[in-house]
Amino acid sequence: MTKIINFFCILLCVFSSNRALSQKGSFEIKEGLFLLNGKPFNIYSGEMHYPRVPSQYWKHRLQMIKAMGLNTVTTYVFWNYHEESPGKWNFRGEKDLKKFIKTAQEVGLYVIIRPGPYVCAEWEFGGYPWWLQKDKDLEIRTDNKAFLEQCENYINQLAKQIVPMQINNGGPVIMIQAENEFGSYVAQRKDIPLEQHRKYSHKIKDLLVKSGMSVPFFTSDGSSLFKGGSIHGALPTANGESDLDVLKKTVNEYNGGKGPYMVAEYYPGWLDHWAEPFVKVSTEEVVKQTDLYIKNGISFNYYMIHGGTNFGFTSGANYDKTHDIQPDITSYDYDAPINEAGWATPKYNALRNIFMSLNHQSIPEVPKPMKVITIPEIKLTKMNSLFDVVQNQKAIVNNQPMTFEDLNIGNGYILYRRKFDKDQKGTLEIKGLRDYANVYINERWIGELNRVHKKYDLNIDLKAGDRLEIWVENMGRINYGAEIVHNLKGIISPVTINGTEVSSNWEMFPFTFDQFPQHKYSPKTIARNLPVIYEAEFNLSETGDTFLDMRKFGKGIVFINGKNLGRYWSKAGPQQTLYVPGVWLKKGKNVIQIFEQIFEDNNSINSIDHSILDQLVK
Repeated sequence: MTKIINFFCILLCVFSSNRALSQKGSFEIKEGLFLLNGKPFNIYSGEMHYPRVPSQYWKHRLQMIKAMGLNTVTTYVFWNYHEESPGKWNFRGEKDLKKFIKTAQEVGLYVIIRPGPYVCAEWEFGGYPWWLQKDKDLEIRTDNKAFLEQCENYINQLAKQIVPMQINNGGPVIMIQAENEFGSYVAQRKDIPLEQHRKYSHKIKDLLVKSGMSVPFFTSDGSSLFKGGSIHGALPTANGESDLDVLKKTVNEYNGGKGPYMVAEYYPGWLDHWAEPFVKVSTEEVVKQTDLYIKNGISFNYYMIHGGTNFGFTSGANYDKTHDIQPDITSYDYDAPINEAGWATPKYNALRNIFMSLNHQSIPEVPKPMKVITIPEIKLTKMNSLFDVVQNQKAIVNNQPMTFEDLNIGNGYILYRRKFDKDQKGTLEIKGLRDYANVYINERWIGELNRVHKKYDLNIDLKAGDRLEIWVENMGRINYGAEIVHNLKGIISPVTINGTEVSSNWEMFPFTFDQFPQHKYSPKTIARNLPVIYEAEFNLSETGDTFLDMRKFGKGIVFINGKNLGRYWSKAGPQQTLYVPGVWLKKGKNVIQIFEQIFEDNNSINSIDHSILDQLVK
């Protein structure tokens, strides 16, 4: 009987919490405090990005966040996710932001929105639509008329989703960020006067206000960067700040000598690049810092609480002195407390113990993880070189190689091809390679060029009548740093042989892989290192999450039932599996399609019951 009474008490608490969330309320910053419906409130938030999780799993992941003891979920909004082409907006289905917010409210969580327009987030182009670069009068992230007009269009579309969900309208949205980590950009772009920087950032906040967003605004920067990043009328918060004295001193300096004090990004994990080690943050370190924040009344947001996956071509890239580009891996596991597949980790359990001791009310039970299956060996019965597909394509011809943007495509691959009427021998150099290429002569592999390792040239020997073929991959646009303004893809400058430009009669064949190419397969012998497409059917008696084992493959992408799971680069690592959400599988017949850039005579694939994210290949 006691168990029954306790069960109904828990239900009553959850019902009362959710009912309170659904009524019109107030959230304000006053007298150095966050006030929720007039009472002091500490924000204990976790970040989760709805585009990185199948919509069918949103509720489960949000329940995981609630069950850890948090009271808020934070999400970025990715502009380029919702404006699919110029003027074509999509907030339906997988992209239903309002549904995500409502689901959070049903679970009993408040919501913080980070709309950018720039978001970083290891996301393609930091959230910007790629075609902004086609407007020669437009300069991103500055006080530029053409850019601000585009920003206003985006913000007004976004407001239709957010304003009805603000707490003063009965929704759970309590705060909205203005711009994002702008202080970092100010530090990176010293060529732009501070006054101009600040004029731009304040205009973004004004556009948010003008659109009808009325809950408190905040900015988010490293504590040493508040001078460039803070915005009048928005609460400054300090990303990654572990020193409470520094946090309070800096916030006080830019917020009238008072709080509230918040770390809008505390990192329980970190981001990961292809060809670099998988980064881990210890549970002990995260528990210690969390405990310090709570005991000192600091509000915070775990970035990330649950990372999810960069499906399709959504992952972005960084760069440093050693690498001209550092493309992000497909998994956004982030070593977060809730892993890529939505499972509780030891880090999650340790943090939950802290919040259980803090809460006087019961914390919900941890939801069960989604069912996991393994798929036995699938024979890849259909296989052809991608060169066979090219035979049915019409070439785009130009004197010089054209960029992705010139060809009006955002992502995927381009075959650049040229026939030579006389011998050419020496060094082929493509300084403008963006980002990765395999080079062929008459469909015979010559070598690889790779922006990751600054490899832009190779020796070449062409005879009269030979065709030079260069398959170029866009590995994701830079999302952070001053180089974000230089984000064209493909071949963006002349191709040279022995220093002489190769011009005229370049043929281009774009392959966007918005959908997998339709092709009539025929049996053929395929040479090693050719670009290959595979297709096969497989049957399932049950569905569940699983992880494709890509260790026998080289580099490419995989589609399951028409869904692009994302890139793999097993020859580099550290990621060796691709996460397959069970909701994308079907009982009965399923279809798998693979584009493999570096064929090595593989003819089968299988799945395993766990991810492999930390096997770097040297």
